[in-house]
Amino acid sequence: MTASHDLTSLAELLRIMARLRDPDGGCPWDLEQSFATIAPYTIEEAYEVEDAIARNDLPALKDELGDLLLQVVFHARMAEEAGHFAFPDVAAGIADKMVRRHPHVFGDVNADHPETVSANWESIKAAERAAKAEAAVDHGLSAVLAGVTPGLPALLRAVKLQNRAARVGFDWPDKRPVLAKIREELEELEVEIESGGSDRIEEEFGDFLFVVANLARHLKLDPEASLRAANRKFERRFSHMEIILNSEGKQLAECDLDTMDAAWNKAKLLENQQK
Repeated sequence: MTASHDLTSLAELLRIMARLRDPDGGCPWDLEQSFATIAPYTIEEAYEVEDAIARNDLPALKDELGDLLLQVVFHARMAEEAGHFAFPDVAAGIADKMVRRHPHVFGDVNADHPETVSANWESIKAAERAAKAEAAVDHGLSAVLAGVTPGLPALLRAVKLQNRAARVGFDWPDKRPVLAKIREELEELEVEIESGGSDRIEEEFGDFLFVVANLARHLKLDPEASLRAANRKFERRFSHMEIILNSEGKQLAECDLDTMDAAWNKAKLLENQQK
């Protein structure tokens, strides 16, 4: 595939989006969308990309990357219509950032090892964060936590907030006190559940999840990825449970919890044996 073909394909996609958003004969659904209404689809498509990668499904990955690119084109088109920026500005902005953050490739900085590259990257990002921190202070916000996007998935944002705090020493030395804090938060949640204080249950549950995210950070795990893997495992085992019950002539909706639990354990044992 030639570079000219690449540019032609992209130009065609931009043309299609402009047509869809054309008030004169465009798509009614596309025309009524806004940044806010499209944002959930953008997040969903990013997760679809991650899922295709996790399944090592490269044909699906190609399709999902296309869907994600469409989201970028959609947002850029709406911004262009409002006179803010256009797709070329988006592409130019990220191109400039990549050049700026890779002086060992596009400049005269030496970096022969991944560790050196990572250190240089963090140094450049630190300078960029310093500028954001100054703006945050001007608005009465924390300079340390400046730039942690509010729109991130909650578990991911918790880890990023904790990482920022850790850079200035606000962190436990290892995972043991984190585990102790998890037990403490769980006890506080149990107290609120027993007392029926519904206004406090959500707060305590949030505190519990925040510390669980901190444990993931100390274990060098991505809590979002871990939970997605657990979701996939649940789906897989639930499907096996249904198959087992059907093979026994039983309908899931007609089974009691003990029967389903027994089938679940069989599914779990079968899966473990196949590993």
